[in-house]
Amino acid sequence: MHRTHYVTEAKKAVGSIVRIAGWVHDVRDLGKMRFVIVRDITGLMQVTIKKGLVPDDLLERTKVNKEDVVSFFGLLKENKIAPDGVELIPEEFEHLNKVEVKLPVDPTGVVPAEIDTRLDNRCIDLRRKETTLIFRVKSVAANAFKEKLLEKKFIEIHTSAITGTATEGGSDVFEVQYFENKAYLVQSPQLYKQLAVIGGLDRVMMSVPVFRAEKHNTTTHLNEVTQMDIEMGFADHNDAMEILEEVVLHMLSVVKRELGEEIEKTFGELVVPTKVPRYSYTELVKKLNENNFEMKHGWDFTKEAEKKLHELLGDELYFIYDWPTSVRAFYSMPDSKNPEICHAFDLMYRGLEISSGAMRIHIPALIEEQLKKRGLDPNNFEFYINAFRVGAPPHAGWSIGLERLVMKMCKQENIRECMLFPRDRNRLMP
Repeated sequence: MHRTHYVTEAKKAVGSIVRIAGWVHDVRDLGKMRFVIVRDITGLMQVTIKKGLVPDDLLERTKVNKEDVVSFFGLLKENKIAPDGVELIPEEFEHLNKVEVKLPVDPTGVVPAEIDTRLDNRCIDLRRKETTLIFRVKSVAANAFKEKLLEKKFIEIHTSAITGTATEGGSDVFEVQYFENKAYLVQSPQLYKQLAVIGGLDRVMMSVPVFRAEKHNTTTHLNEVTQMDIEMGFADHNDAMEILEEVVLHMLSVVKRELGEEIEKTFGELVVPTKVPRYSYTELVKKLNENNFEMKHGWDFTKEAEKKLHELLGDELYFIYDWPTSVRAFYSMPDSKNPEICHAFDLMYRGLEISSGAMRIHIPALIEEQLKKRGLDPNNFEFYINAFRVGAPPHAGWSIGLERLVMKMCKQENIRECMLFPRDRNRLMP
């Protein structure tokens, strides 16, 4: 075994014999004394190699370079001038691997690198504390999502990433050859999660990759993202918003509890609101116009409009609900009293949409009507409509873009920072 303790665990075991392992973060050679700073995913540990204090051969054998892979076995002692007041006095040393090339990215962050250089060398970029923290945040957030929904009696399902037709009827799909047939990577698990509810599973959740062949070059879009979805039967849009509010606040709370101190030191404060206010589309259009920002009823909110609303409202999180039916997906349920408005909603976080949802239309004739209003032929959507001819309950759902949520939690300017190996219009490797 190359390790008995991670660095943070070891620091709590002063007076014990431990074995740590990781990468050489830094080296200071003073001739008869050498300090090797070892880094693992949890932090840094100073290893002090001093002539007369360690076995005679260690001073010679521990001539290491930055980012070499090493393991040290020895006694943990207090040292007030060492990082965190702890140092390791080694008895044994293993040189597990040496760096053989010049590193294109500096893991210490002293020498900055462009994002494309870092993404081209992601395995080295991951050694930066900022990058490591982003993916630790992402992991904690994803687990908190499942934790809260399991508490709410949701069932986790696993849907296919390949389909025989474009799931949202759009053209921005990736085509793949599936034996003798043409197939597509899914744009959304929308149909599948609705089928699960129609089938009686009632409350379902999933985390899935989705693919959109949109030719954009923005800092908030990727062509493959992680989507966290729910669908719930016998529910409307208000029920879905209540669950979404609980889930997102829980995710923020757990991340803050487990990583809040590190986030604050690295990226800035992570605020957890106690409640998420709700604003209708109409009142936000009015607010923009009252503040000299042109916005016509029926327009979608641009990124500039979202940024302006964040400034005007001052809310970390807020809902936009009751959208014009014409600007939302055809399956969004129109209001029974005013069909020009539908029961769709978005959740905004720090000026960016991170979630979208709606009460779905569950009446086949109404789905056909909405398709015709958009100039679409219902015959092209029979695969979808037929699912509602076997007794579909009222239902609603939503999805969260995990990368967008983490991007805003960690105050990143580019969503590519929050995908381990991002796929955009130009990037297929590594």
